[in-house]
Amino acid sequence: MRCKAKINRREFLKKSVAAAGAVAFPYVISSSVLGKTEDTAPSNRITLGFIGLGWKGFEGIWGSLLQTFIADSNCQVLAVCDVDSRYRLRAKNFVDETYGNRDCAAYSDFREILIRDDIDAVVIATPDHWHAIQTIMACRHGKDVYCEKPLSLTVKEARAMVSAARRYDRVVQTGSQGRSNARLRYGCQIVRNGYIGEILRVEVSAGEPSLPCELPAEPIPDYLDWNMWLGPAPWRPYHNLIHPIHFRRWIDYSGGNMTDVGAHHFDLAQWGLGMDHWGPIEVLPPDSKNCKYLTYKYANGVLMYEKPSDGVTFVGTEGKVYLSGMSGESKYEPEELGKNSVGKIEKIGDLYSNKSHYDNFIDCIRSRKRPVADVEIGCRSVTVCHIGNIGCRLNRPLKWNPEKEEFIGDDEANRMLSRAYREPWQL
Repeated sequence: MRCKAKINRREFLKKSVAAAGAVAFPYVISSSVLGKTEDTAPSNRITLGFIGLGWKGFEGIWGSLLQTFIADSNCQVLAVCDVDSRYRLRAKNFVDETYGNRDCAAYSDFREILIRDDIDAVVIATPDHWHAIQTIMACRHGKDVYCEKPLSLTVKEARAMVSAARRYDRVVQTGSQGRSNARLRYGCQIVRNGYIGEILRVEVSAGEPSLPCELPAEPIPDYLDWNMWLGPAPWRPYHNLIHPIHFRRWIDYSGGNMTDVGAHHFDLAQWGLGMDHWGPIEVLPPDSKNCKYLTYKYANGVLMYEKPSDGVTFVGTEGKVYLSGMSGESKYEPEELGKNSVGKIEKIGDLYSNKSHYDNFIDCIRSRKRPVADVEIGCRSVTVCHIGNIGCRLNRPLKWNPEKEEFIGDDEANRMLSRAYREPWQL
């Protein structure tokens, strides 16, 4: 989808940071989303811009987002963006070498991608504190969005991202790839369809929350726009243990392992429990007496514990299902549980049917259906992570209203559902 309205680039870059009062630009369906063939013609390819070319975006191992999407002949990468010129230029060179030309545009400001009317969708792999602003602005400018997990830095951000996706009729896929793993999908089907009996508890591995950052100042590298990297986060001096890859340690940019690993594993727990559009009703932080682990309670009485392991374990009266959102591994106890349920599951039907997480996103751009890790699912899963972090930081039990997405009778906890933004950025 493309913006129909033409806008002045300089004016846009000055004014578009004030998101709350932004105009909803009308849009039309672009020619590139209307058709799909086995050998897709250039005019019918989904055109992409990439925002954030660090570890998951491009700098990591094969299987990065840029490498994966560019290998799909149904896509055409037109632009890349990163505030680190090393990442930006390496990504541009990779795209140009892949296509055999010098046509890929390289930007340091993501808004340059959003105002291009020849780009259908953006792939966002920036640090967590940027996800909400970039996704919402992309939706407002007629772009579909693939946004890496965890979806947001706060609960309020996650809900605002859902609202933007719905208001502007955008496809927004959360990068929780476990939703497209056949083994994990099958394991969740086993649980959801009652083949482990009554669910007694769920054990989830996530990790520690992030911490306040008190690192000393270091000189800003000449290849980095540090002010733009910080964006809406509070100002602080540069340190190499923040950028490039350690930002998830610090509370201003991330929720720590709780939202990093937790975005995978709590997502599977929610999926297996049938809570994709809901959540727990109580959060109990660990203490030395009654509660050894961070504990969540659901309205149906199921308890979910965050405890050291390497995945998610559903414990029922008739068996167990173990799933790992990181490795894609699945195990059953007894082993026959998985084997003997195959026929029954096939009769009931898959929870979802798709090829891969990335193919599903591209297919949904064309069909306008919601993807397997729709933004609402990403919102609910990351909310479980966030309210757990809040419970641990306040170190007291909290009652949660999953309908209103607020704590019951606790103003201090509710203030932690959002963050103040540094000028001039607004949500």
